[in-house]
Amino acid sequence: MLKPLNPILTVAVPPHVHCGRSIQRHMLDNLIALLPAALMAVVVFGAGALRVMALSCAVAVTTEFLLNRIMKREQSVDDLSALLTGLLFAFLLPASAPWWLVTIGAAASIALGKMVFGGLGGNPLCSPLVGWALCRISWASYMDTNATMLMSRLPAPLQQLKYFGMDTATSVSPTDLLLGNQLGGLGEVQVAALLVGGAYLLLRRRISWEIPAGFIAGVLLTALVYRLMDPTVYAPPLFHLLAGGAVFGAFFLATDPASSPIGLIPSLLFGLMAGAMVIVIRVYGIYPDGVPFAILLANLFTPLLDRIRPKPFGGPYSFSGTEGA
Repeated sequence: MLKPLNPILTVAVPPHVHCGRSIQRHMLDNLIALLPAALMAVVVFGAGALRVMALSCAVAVTTEFLLNRIMKREQSVDDLSALLTGLLFAFLLPASAPWWLVTIGAAASIALGKMVFGGLGGNPLCSPLVGWALCRISWASYMDTNATMLMSRLPAPLQQLKYFGMDTATSVSPTDLLLGNQLGGLGEVQVAALLVGGAYLLLRRRISWEIPAGFIAGVLLTALVYRLMDPTVYAPPLFHLLAGGAVFGAFFLATDPASSPIGLIPSLLFGLMAGAMVIVIRVYGIYPDGVPFAILLANLFTPLLDRIRPKPFGGPYSFSGTEGA
C-alpha cells in the first residue's frame, strides 16, 4: 500500500499565478468611468436623473437576485454586473421616464438580456440595449425625450435634423453638444464626461482601442460620404459624433465583452460596421438616434466576425474552417 505524499500535491491547469484582475474590479472600473457622466446628468436634468438612475440600478440588482434564487443558482449580485447594467440602461432613458417604464426596462435588461442566456458572459446582445429596445418599441411616446420634456429649454438636435432639416440642427454649437446641452438619454448626451470615462477605461485596459476607434471612424467616414453627396441636406461628421449617444455607444455599449468579437481585425470591423449603421439609420430610419439599434444589429454579426482568426505562426488572417485556419 502506497503511503500518502507529504505534503499533498495539487495538480491544476495553468495559469498558476493570478494576475489580480477580477470581474468585480472590472465592473467597478466601468462604474467609476460612468461617474462623471452621471454627475453631469444630475447637474443638467436635476433630481429626475438621479431618480431614474437609482431606480434602474435597484431594480436590476433585485431582479438578478430573485432570478438566482428562483433558478437555484449561486448569487452573483456582488460582482456588480447587474448594477452596471442598470446604470447603462438608465443612461439611455429620458430624465422624465415614469417609474413603471424604468422598472420594466431594467428588469428586462437583466431577465431577457442576461439571465435567460445563462448569466454573465453568455448574452449574445448587449444587455441594457435589450431592455431599451423593448421599451422603445412598446412605449415609444414615453421614450421620446423631445415629447416628454417639453418644459426643457435644451435643444434636441437629432430630432431637429430628422424633422426640420439641417439648418435648425446645426444651429447648436459643437461646444454645447460636447457639454451635454442637448436633449437625449440622461447620460448618453454627456459627451465630455463620457470621453473622460472612456479614456479611463483605455488607460486601465478594461477595453481595447479597436472597437471605439472603429466605431468613431465608421460614424465620421459614413457621415462624410453623405456630406459630400449633398452638404445642404446632410449634417457634418462632427455633428453626428457629438449629437446623441455616439460616444456613449463607442466606449460603453459596443465594447460589451460578451456581445462583441475579439481580435484586432474582427474588433475593427465590428466597430466600423456599427458606426456606419448609426448614420444609415439616422438618414433612412424612423429613429432620430440610431446608436442602440446599430449596436444590436452589429451584435448579430459577432459570431461571424469571431471566425476571422490569424493563421498559426503569425500568418495573415483567414476564416476559421478554411485552409490554414
